[in-house]
Amino acid sequence: MTNNKKHVALIMGGLSSEREVSLSSGNAVYNALTTLGYKITKIDMGRDIALKLAEAKPDVVYNALHGTYGEDGCLQGLLEIMAIPYTHSGVMASAIAMDKKQAKHIFEAVGITCADGFEATREDILNGVVEDKIARPYVIKPVAEGSSVGVHVMLQGANKIITDTDLGRTSRFLVEKFIPGKELSVAAMDSGALGVIELKPMDGFYDYTNKYTDGKTVHIMPAEIPKNIYEQAMHNAYLAHITLGCRGISRSDFRYDENGDGKIYMLELNTHPGFTPLSLVPEIAGYKGISFKDLVEYLVNGAKCGA
Repeated sequence: MTNNKKHVALIMGGLSSEREVSLSSGNAVYNALTTLGYKITKIDMGRDIALKLAEAKPDVVYNALHGTYGEDGCLQGLLEIMAIPYTHSGVMASAIAMDKKQAKHIFEAVGITCADGFEATREDILNGVVEDKIARPYVIKPVAEGSSVGVHVMLQGANKIITDTDLGRTSRFLVEKFIPGKELSVAAMDSGALGVIELKPMDGFYDYTNKYTDGKTVHIMPAEIPKNIYEQAMHNAYLAHITLGCRGISRSDFRYDENGDGKIYMLELNTHPGFTPLSLVPEIAGYKGISFKDLVEYLVNGAKCGA
């Protein structure tokens, strides 16, 4: 039952490249919390976040941030020190999931198949070292960004050249073999995986624009894939969730090479999946009869400090 006296500090916006996505998620969550009867203090996170939290004196923090500082264990560590219960995963799971290289090592250790690849510096990319080590098609992605920010697909026969500007401010990258086929996402809660959705961009791959622009991507729920692949995606997503020690809600992304080796490949796990109007977790949950408000309340009720 909702505790109408509970005071929720809703932290959103922030300092990362995913600020606009966070604001969209945060506003949707604010509307749900308002409907549910919570007292809410909106906080746009800056470097004075500790002071703002001390002034607000919330019972719970709803973390609606995406990317750096909000999703990588930094805010979680501050909230641990301040002893304020918070939504989503704890320090360790957040930090590991945000570092795609470290997360990939753990996924592979428990038997989850990932794309072959290696870590590269921006100098490796700009000086052609990467092109000498891996044949096209391959993918370049920042080790610690989300929402497909800074992802580049280097196709065979294409004349695309990566410039210094293309790489933004990131210094560490994963370079991986491109996996053709279907784009899949799986939502998982602490009790298990909810379902598999298929994403079909109208053009290109499922990048930032295709994720957050209405009409750019067709969502197919449930995914139109063989039953055994559907079940394997569900299994791997939940296994990843519990192995990293996630809590609340996570979203795992996969590629299914339907016309090649027939395998599914884990791309990454997101501990703070979006709650925007086009986000996948609310859509998957809705198919299972779980409303947006139900999801928000589930996260608030599960808020805590600790792992």
